[in-house]
Amino acid sequence: MFVKQVYETLRASPHWNEMLLIIPYDEHGGFYDHVPTPASGVPSLDDIVSPDPYNFTFDHLGVQVPTIMVSPWIERGTVVHGPKGPYPSSEYEHSSISAMVKKVFTLNEFLTKRDAWAGTFETVINRNTPRTNCPVTLPDTEKLRKEDKDEERALSEFQSELVQLAATLNGDHTKDIFPQKLIENMKVIDAVGYVEDAFKNFCDVCEEAKNNGADDFNIIDFATRLAQKDSHKSFDGKIFSCCICKN
Repeated sequence: MFVKQVYETLRASPHWNEMLLIIPYDEHGGFYDHVPTPASGVPSLDDIVSPDPYNFTFDHLGVQVPTIMVSPWIERGTVVHGPKGPYPSSEYEHSSISAMVKKVFTLNEFLTKRDAWAGTFETVINRNTPRTNCPVTLPDTEKLRKEDKDEERALSEFQSELVQLAATLNGDHTKDIFPQKLIENMKVIDAVGYVEDAFKNFCDVCEEAKNNGADDFNIIDFATRLAQKDSHKSFDGKIFSCCICKN
């Protein structure tokens, strides 16, 4: 629905013939990719290396994701698989957008070595005159959910996996309840609360670590920190209980 609204707004603009709408995907959706991920000739992001024990050098790409480009200057049905430079190993990737912005507006510098290497989109523009038959409106979208939400039902497989993912944020993945006992008898409404709490704990621990001097390159042991936090709460609770008893 959002893409429909954006497209129709741009299509109605008097500047439509000067536009290129880029719709990139952030993730591939978990589908199998038959093309090996590029792992040679890919520059690191200014030689950044992740901290121990991973030491990832950011010198290869991930799985393929689609990108849709919409413009009256693109022939209908155009499919593009790869760029023509600027280097023999160049590929289209997300930093291609910033590389294209630099080229269009003749900016002085690239952001990193990666967007200096990434392919740009000028070859996608393959018409000498703008099309006049681009649709003014797009078809209405259909609701993915046909029925009303039911928060009392059991978790689907995907929802169970999201809960297990959230468990890595609050340390539950190190406990004997993980994974089966954690999701056993859990309903959708329970999962919503669990995921929200886990993410809040994650943010709290990150903020605490930042206040204690950690930077973006530190790897935080969430399970240990949350356990310490819980033990402090338990101790505070005991003190509070004693105070109540004395009164």
